[in-house]
Amino acid sequence: MIVRERPSGLRLFLVLRGSVLQRIRLTLLLNILLATLVTIVHGNLFSIKITLTAIPFTLIGLPLAIFLGFRNTTAYDRYWEARKLWGEIVHRARSLSRQCQGFLQIPDPIDSTHRETDARVRMVHRTIAFVHALRLQLRNQRDEAPLQKWLTCAEFASVRAAQDPTSTLMLHMGRDLGACVRSGQIDPCLAATMDATLSSLTASAASCERIKNTPIPFSYTLLLHRTAYMYCFLLPFGLVDTTGFMTPFVVGIVAYTFFGLDALGDEIEEPFGLESNDLPLDTLCRAIEINLCESLGEKDLPLPLQATNFQLT
Repeated sequence: MIVRERPSGLRLFLVLRGSVLQRIRLTLLLNILLATLVTIVHGNLFSIKITLTAIPFTLIGLPLAIFLGFRNTTAYDRYWEARKLWGEIVHRARSLSRQCQGFLQIPDPIDSTHRETDARVRMVHRTIAFVHALRLQLRNQRDEAPLQKWLTCAEFASVRAAQDPTSTLMLHMGRDLGACVRSGQIDPCLAATMDATLSSLTASAASCERIKNTPIPFSYTLLLHRTAYMYCFLLPFGLVDTTGFMTPFVVGIVAYTFFGLDALGDEIEEPFGLESNDLPLDTLCRAIEINLCESLGEKDLPLPLQATNFQLT
């Protein structure tokens, strides 16, 4: 995700980091070169004059702009829903840490090195592993280090062999909570509250998986791609008789807008990736890790992730 103040003046036109221009530069350059060639020959293909008026472009341009706007709104809704879900995960992770330390009646003081014997530490550390596992799952990545760091050896072995690590971690959470109820370490009513928090974390993870695994229908996206490309590559023939030598400039502005909106929809449609404008899942997981470790009284906390070249990952 790009984090920076909006540039002013001339810098507004020179910023490339986070701009969609990097995704469309080759197509845009080809479109401008075609417009330049059409301007030089004044719309003639050998001895044939290709005549197009502005009317078909007016008829097509308005619906195209509307549908591009609708698709981008849909893509942004997916992006914003994903951000709200991760906000809910942050909230529930903090709440679970508070509940583990406030509801479980264990006389010994909390020591984060006693993961094997202290259910409070074990469940908080498992929550950190859960958010890392979800991040890796949404990005189709494999990294055993953050899971191994926060899990017991037996839990790590079971998660490593599982097809769905997040569900496996929640099963371990449920078993620990049930064991605490049976041993009298927590009142059943309070255990129901903790179980509701675990269910909320599971629901948020499932909703993230729904967004990832259900893209915008391909046929709709393909139709917009084709229409936008045909519109922009035929546009020079419709403008050359009226705009003359300014045709490449006008075509460049229109093509930048249409190609840019099309590419931007593609980028934010999948909010969990590693593109410049995707959600900073690494940063969110690090923030949860810091919050939960601090709640256990740990002093050697990791540093928050900082933007590199204006980008958080």
